[in-house]
Amino acid sequence: MIVRYVDTLQRQLESMADSFVAALPSLVISLMVLVVTWILARFAVRIADKLTGRTRIRNDLKQLFDTLVRLFVWIIGSLVALTVAVPSFTPAGAFAGLGVGALAIGFAFQDIFENFLAGVLIMLRDKMNIGDSIECNNIQGKVERITLRESHIRQFTGELTVVPNSMLFKNPVRILNDEPVRRDELVVGISYDADLDRAETLLRDAVAGVKGIDATKAVLVVAQRFNSSSIDFLIQWWADTSPQDMRVTKSHAIKAIKTALDGEGIEIPYPYVTNTFKEALPIDRAHSQDKRAA
Repeated sequence: MIVRYVDTLQRQLESMADSFVAALPSLVISLMVLVVTWILARFAVRIADKLTGRTRIRNDLKQLFDTLVRLFVWIIGSLVALTVAVPSFTPAGAFAGLGVGALAIGFAFQDIFENFLAGVLIMLRDKMNIGDSIECNNIQGKVERITLRESHIRQFTGELTVVPNSMLFKNPVRILNDEPVRRDELVVGISYDADLDRAETLLRDAVAGVKGIDATKAVLVVAQRFNSSSIDFLIQWWADTSPQDMRVTKSHAIKAIKTALDGEGIEIPYPYVTNTFKEALPIDRAHSQDKRAA
């Protein structure tokens, strides 16, 4: 009985060896087809680069075109290699046999396919290009690279953040430099005994004279509300879209406003504080004493 099993196993091994030897030429040809596919893919990408280099399309669209060309060449080459290696294999039979297997693969790689499709759609839309300053889900930075699966965002603090494309596609994205200028604002409190018309003129002139303010757009100064110890003015201006430049411009605006108000003797009072501190500031203590006397 044992000898019979050994003979059967030996015949099976010999049959497998004969089949491998018989299929060896096909396997060698298949490997050669894959090598040729690799060469053709690189050659096709170079041709695509030359064609797109003569156009004005964005860099991310050029990368998308190169990826699709490379993918197309590899799909064709892989199908040819499989057909040579496995004579019974046909593309039609492969697609017909996917069935439930394709569904299972789709669920298993759902995130990958989602990011892939999101990357294609991001590259095809007009907005959010490489070099744009964006904000999405508390991430602020400049777009350095967009691939089919992820995008590289260089934050303004220097860190590089790799973001899945699906997050950028499904969430609102603020493009900070979509226009050459952006609006910024500041609230300044003016004491109640000041001449409000004169204070409004001083605020407008002080901000308008700051370097970096867009002179083609008027500076808006409006009285916003009655505060506990001041009348608050809202000041809005337009400046360069670079976030760093806007911060510097805002700093210059604050200094110019303080200098202008001090020159006219107009006070910027302290806010009325009761929850944080037990004792109010001097100007508010006077109001409290007046109320108690009444």
